[in-house]
Amino acid sequence: MWNKLSVFFILIALAGLVSCSDNGFLDETETSDLNRKVVFSDSTYTAGFLNEIYREIGFDTDPDRFSMTVYGWTNFFGGLQTASDEARFRRTSTITTDVMFATGTVNPVLVSKDAWEKCYSNIRRVNIFLKYVVDSPVDERIKSQYIAEARFLRAWYYGILLRHYGGVPLIGDVIYEIDDEMKMTRDTYEDCVNYIVSECDAIISSNVLPVRRTGRDYGRISEAACMALKSRVLLYAASKLHNGISDENAPSMDYKLLLGYPQNDPERWKLAYEAARDIIALNEYKLFKWDQTGSANDDNSSPELGWGFYAVTSMASDFANFTQNKEGETFRGGAFCEIILDKTAAKGNGRERRFGPPTSGGSAESGYVYKELADAFPMIDGKPIGESQYPYDVFKPSQYRDPRFNNSVLFDGGYFCTGTSTYTPIRISTGPGATLDAVHAGTPTGFYVKKTVSRATCGNTFIGVPQSRPLVRYSESLLNYAEAANEYYGPLHSDQYCSVYDALKVIRARAGIQPGVDDMYGLKASMTKDEMREAIRLERRLELAFEGHRFFDVRRWKIAETTGNKVMHGLEITVNTDGTKTSSEFEVGKHTFRTAMYFWPIPYNEVIKSSSLLQNPYYSADDVQ
Repeated sequence: MWNKLSVFFILIALAGLVSCSDNGFLDETETSDLNRKVVFSDSTYTAGFLNEIYREIGFDTDPDRFSMTVYGWTNFFGGLQTASDEARFRRTSTITTDVMFATGTVNPVLVSKDAWEKCYSNIRRVNIFLKYVVDSPVDERIKSQYIAEARFLRAWYYGILLRHYGGVPLIGDVIYEIDDEMKMTRDTYEDCVNYIVSECDAIISSNVLPVRRTGRDYGRISEAACMALKSRVLLYAASKLHNGISDENAPSMDYKLLLGYPQNDPERWKLAYEAARDIIALNEYKLFKWDQTGSANDDNSSPELGWGFYAVTSMASDFANFTQNKEGETFRGGAFCEIILDKTAAKGNGRERRFGPPTSGGSAESGYVYKELADAFPMIDGKPIGESQYPYDVFKPSQYRDPRFNNSVLFDGGYFCTGTSTYTPIRISTGPGATLDAVHAGTPTGFYVKKTVSRATCGNTFIGVPQSRPLVRYSESLLNYAEAANEYYGPLHSDQYCSVYDALKVIRARAGIQPGVDDMYGLKASMTKDEMREAIRLERRLELAFEGHRFFDVRRWKIAETTGNKVMHGLEITVNTDGTKTSSEFEVGKHTFRTAMYFWPIPYNEVIKSSSLLQNPYYSADDVQ
């Protein structure tokens, strides 16, 4: 689980207490060489120890998760978006985990060990904190909140382990020292789900955490964050991959118990439904949705005062900490009234460098949008391309389009920051006057990622903007509700808080999609359960794009054999010598998916430590598929 050297460094460093200045709760004085007695006899150090456990809270969905640092030099690569069908990975001679998942070559020796090592390292830190914080000089009320936060963080890291590997060793409150024999036997999937849910329930029932966090505490754990983790875990548990796991995915009873439930139980959908409903019932979070006029259909406009405020994260610090009133509605937290849990980070322009095109100082190491995802965004009336009343122009793809498209995808002629206060159209087309941004030169697909990239800075300027990003949004809760309610009750289900249709409508309304004469926002009336299932899956794909959901969604739905076994495409726009344009679709590369890849392999160096740590199926030398 951990090697002795890593445990040794945790012991002497006691979590490092590294500064991360963005005027938030993570700001602390940098310290080192502290022992437990010193740390927990000082309230500031105690708080700093807990804050350090927050540092890696969103590492698994970082867009540059699979970057590598060698001898102080970092080579930046992609994350889950380039390991799925959302974006093309960076071409390099380095073997990275995203490339292995995209090409079907993932193996226990070379796969990233970050999920296993970072999660268990932080779980150990939590156990140290919970043992010693009891005697610290922290105010008792604050101490109770700290304990609740620590318990949540432990459950959160177990949640990351669970969706990567299935059931993992639950170590309780044990603090393993260097010479201790560590538990290596994996607990069942059901036990892990029950543990995470019970921890969330215990924290919620204690009533020590506020429903939401604001001000300097923005980013800390809230009661709603506990409810959201519970909702996510129960939704996964109810999904097809785990709920009555198949012989194909679990070739023995041992595997069935580790990776899911041997028998399908529809009641698990009810539990997931109730968990998502409880978040809606708080009436504390909502989608910021006023004034979509102009917006993404005018490429030179400011971001629309709705979905675009979330998508353009340079606004984060300015809009996360106060209440706005507009058109009779109150938005607590301003435009960020929907953020349930955020990963706070210092100001900078790292995201803009990772995603931006070369002329903006970017290198797009974190991926290039595939044409399949770009084409999935509907028109402004909510109807697919070719079925809408509005015409689609391949040379003006944002015209009459779902505004989320222009805020998620940078296309030929789309606007992007290229310097201080300079927001200009980017040329991705080939032909006379082509730039470094051109297809086949700067991007292998003809598109770049634009979501969450600031319009106020770019990779070649000195201006820093907040690099914080949401880990849980209210829109995810609405989509969890819609999916679970549809699976358990059907598409016409409605309760006093919401309905399946309304959950999708409010998301589409906030995006800027037109309601239409039937007030359906492009949705088909009277859908069957299967039709509604596909509508919900599409909405998750678009609304939650590049946030780390797609990689796991296609697995829990058991459609990865389809989404992960296909040739992916790009779009080439060519400017001819007479000024006319032509377009053509081309093959970028084939994705390959193996049955083994429904779960991550446990890192080889962990499995060889003990025969009691069972590797996931089809990853051992005897059963490679």
